[in-house]
Amino acid sequence: MRAIKLIIALFITVGFLSCQSSSDKSLKPGTWRATLTRDGQTLPVILDIAENPDGKTYTVYSVNAGERLKMDTAYFEKDSLHIPMQLFDSEITAAVDGEKLTGVYKRLDGDKVTGSLPFNATFGADYRFFKEEAVEGVKNVTGKYATIFKNEVTKDSTEAVGSFTQKGSIVEGSFLTPTGDYRYLSGNVKGDSLYLSTFDGSNAYLIKAAILKDGVLKGSMWSGIKGYKTFTSILNENAKLPDATKLTYLKPGSETVDFTFPDADGKPLSLKDPRFKGKPVIIQIMGSWCPNCMDETNFLAPWYTKNKSRGVEIVGLAFEHSDDLAVSAPKLKRMESRFGIEYPVLLAGTNTNEATAKALPMLNKVMSYPTTIFIDKKGKVREIHTGFSGPGTGKYYDEFVADFNQLMDKLISEK
Repeated sequence: MRAIKLIIALFITVGFLSCQSSSDKSLKPGTWRATLTRDGQTLPVILDIAENPDGKTYTVYSVNAGERLKMDTAYFEKDSLHIPMQLFDSEITAAVDGEKLTGVYKRLDGDKVTGSLPFNATFGADYRFFKEEAVEGVKNVTGKYATIFKNEVTKDSTEAVGSFTQKGSIVEGSFLTPTGDYRYLSGNVKGDSLYLSTFDGSNAYLIKAAILKDGVLKGSMWSGIKGYKTFTSILNENAKLPDATKLTYLKPGSETVDFTFPDADGKPLSLKDPRFKGKPVIIQIMGSWCPNCMDETNFLAPWYTKNKSRGVEIVGLAFEHSDDLAVSAPKLKRMESRFGIEYPVLLAGTNTNEATAKALPMLNKVMSYPTTIFIDKKGKVREIHTGFSGPGTGKYYDEFVADFNQLMDKLISEK
């Protein structure tokens, strides 16, 4: 009998300790240097983690150059740390061992994992590529570069403009393309090589390039789970992209845009509705999955809050991975909540050429997310801007904001 009591007591103690170890899981707050590994390459990620007042969850930021991008609330479940990034259908899960994290970065489609990369992190390290910054004999890559990216599988090429600033051996900047930019890139020059990376939950870019004697950059870019391109960048202060207002246009015979789509609650909204009558309207073609759209929304949402009293409207047309409202509505609502969007966002279809052509047949083609359509008080399209140069592009973003405000001031002031 005594032996049975001892066995029962032992089971209770083990069970208590097991429950206690699971509930007492904790994570050191502060800076963590993380890495994603792919094809023998290591992509560095800087995370800033703070414990929330509830003592159970955490706020996590991905730090990229001038950006602190907030992830969704992190938590422990089944002894693993979960850092969700629901807008981008991705998640990090990792086991915690003191000042180490070991786990995986996953891309998701619902509950299905569509791709993954090994994830590791160390507490307290805040360098991106190298512990010690080079101080002598450092080559300088500051400037503007005419760039061609080449997909080595399809052999397709993409025109881009690289724009970088360098202080010491630290480099920040971005590549701009006709359909958007590569957001906040940061890294180092060491010897005759350039190293850059960024991570926002969707984009995971690693860029390595040789700095040749004539200032040419020749290198490779690993993106996401399996993307790979080579590139050549030539220093050229006159480098520029095609005019972003000439790439997407109305087909001959069309003067305006028309549509009726449901919002996240299933309520249909048409451009003919009274709220839009006699007002300039900005149509934001976007998707909740799109990082460049996130950057544009970060600009448009507060701009609308500040300027809606001037008699102007914005409507978002979201092209999602699914046209099923039950699937996509929660994503739209999360996006609206996260960015404080006060204008309507409608589910317009899927992000495919066929769906955009059906939804907006008056356009030649939707070639970029985002694409922004400006309509005057009479309902006529005045300008269509393809792509978006976000704040990671520096002066290009400032130029966009200035041009945007100048155009909107004109449309608002017209009779």
